[in-house]
Amino acid sequence: MPRLAVGDLAPDFTLPTADGGSFTLSDLRGQGVVIFFFPAAMTPGCTTEACDFRDSYASLQAAGYAVVGISPDSVAKLAQFAEQEHLTYPLASDPERAVLDAYGAYGDKKLYGKVVQGVIRSSFVVGTDGALDVARYNVRATGHVASLRRELGLD
Repeated sequence: MPRLAVGDLAPDFTLPTADGGSFTLSDLRGQGVVIFFFPAAMTPGCTTEACDFRDSYASLQAAGYAVVGISPDSVAKLAQFAEQEHLTYPLASDPERAVLDAYGAYGDKKLYGKVVQGVIRSSFVVGTDGALDVARYNVRATGHVASLRRELGLD
């Protein structure tokens, strides 16, 4: 699976969201956007990561960034996750994995020492011009947001 790099144009997409709406990346052109891909709602690592983004959301917004989390979970499951964890940013559903594939966030990964196919926990920052300012693959759930904040100069 090809991977994106800093400077690449971010693939545009529209996906349904947990709140019953939709999220279109190009609608936010002119603003920074943090996109993070996570394997499964309501699992320990994904909950940690999602809550870290929730806790940093106001300061990311103040710095000019929108946030969206994307997983292959159904809209209904994402809605339950958002309500349960009081998530304040959009969660988008990509069950056909079209966006996951476009960003290289689905493919071979190691899980408990075995190579399996699945969502590769990844994050991207789309700049105001639509190009990637950050492209990170195989990030750890714990500490991911703090590391991203440092990279963006927010800490």
